[in-house]
Amino acid sequence: MKSCEVNFDGLVGPTHNYGGLSYGNVASQSNSQQSSNPKEAALQGLAKMKALMEMGFVQGVLAPQERPDVAALRSLGFAGTDAQVIQQAAKQAMPLLVASCSASSMWVANAATVSPSADTFDGRVHFTAANLNCKYHRSIEHPTTSRVLGAMFADQKHFAHHAALPAVAQFGDEGAANHTRFCRDYGEAGVEFFVFGRSAFDTRYPAPQKYPARQTLEASQAVARLHGLRDDGVVYAQQNPAVIDAGVFHNDVIAVGNGEVLFYHEDAFLNTDQMLGELQGKLGKLGGNFQSICVPRAQVGVEDAVRSYLFNSQLLSRADGSMLLIVPEECRANERVWQYLQGLTSSGGLIREVKVFDLKQSMQNGGGPACLRLRVALNETELAAVNPGVIMTAPLYDTLTQWVDKHYRDSLRETDLADPQLLLECRTALDELTQILKLGSVYPFQIN
Repeated sequence: MKSCEVNFDGLVGPTHNYGGLSYGNVASQSNSQQSSNPKEAALQGLAKMKALMEMGFVQGVLAPQERPDVAALRSLGFAGTDAQVIQQAAKQAMPLLVASCSASSMWVANAATVSPSADTFDGRVHFTAANLNCKYHRSIEHPTTSRVLGAMFADQKHFAHHAALPAVAQFGDEGAANHTRFCRDYGEAGVEFFVFGRSAFDTRYPAPQKYPARQTLEASQAVARLHGLRDDGVVYAQQNPAVIDAGVFHNDVIAVGNGEVLFYHEDAFLNTDQMLGELQGKLGKLGGNFQSICVPRAQVGVEDAVRSYLFNSQLLSRADGSMLLIVPEECRANERVWQYLQGLTSSGGLIREVKVFDLKQSMQNGGGPACLRLRVALNETELAAVNPGVIMTAPLYDTLTQWVDKHYRDSLRETDLADPQLLLECRTALDELTQILKLGSVYPFQIN
């Protein structure tokens, strides 16, 4: 049965703003308080989805969250009408209002961890929503994320959904941003690669000193158990604490994998040789030929990698077996990175082509092409069982661009978040979006 990997990209929400909420994310912090353009951000993301669809890749859409999150503000003691709750928060605790307005759900690489049916104990595709408990503004996402994923992948015969792990530091889980799968073919059993920043209980693993390690070993192990993964189909690897302290808050900022290939920076991991050997051995037993492409620090330093988001790219398989790398415009603007990429694609190796996309609005808030997509490997039967309303087509692209033009603001500053009208605009837009994507009632304002 033919299988493929579908990229479900996050649709940027109407409250896209630069709140500087993500400590450890250099771009998020450095662009804090600047004026954002939600309409441009959404249209840039949609343009990438359309381009990949036109290249022949199956492309999906993942809806944004309702923001401001009034229920979260009420749970923190603000009361009255929705408008009064927003106004009180703006007056008494503006940072909490900013957090409740975050559009960070656009980076759906953090939405969940996904294991294809070829890997799992019951032959279903498994989803575990990420608790994202390292950052308050992201920790409030997973209830809606679970409902949206449930509406997209509703057939219990083919799809299994797990609740987020306990919302405590020991089980910090950031989803697919720290998870990659290697396989000979998307429909065959593969090796799932979990990358963690620290261990909650085992002091043998060193931890970063400046920025928090968001993914724990224990969280990765728990997800593997929930999905029923075989021990010989899993590899755990630790991120280099030094690169976390340099701004590599997720593994997808320093490495990306696809098929049988891992593209990574020389300083990405601890115990790299041991890790590569384990990946090669386990994939080899499944008939695969694991290959790695190491980017030397002498050619591209960690700082250049973080600023350009070279590794926060999409590594895609062409029909002829070659690979395509989708990178942000910032890679072309970085002389060292662009020189490396030109040499990479001209060498006749695995990666034959690089395509550049303008994702400035997302990049300024700390998320590139890889952050914007959740990968789901599906066979033909499973793909047919996915809610068809979320699969990108030319008519859907046209409808969504018209929807964005109708509902989104051209400019948004922190002071605008205190405007109760923004909540009404967001709810009106999302109510219409759920009809466009055929999701049903997934948002709190639709349910309560």
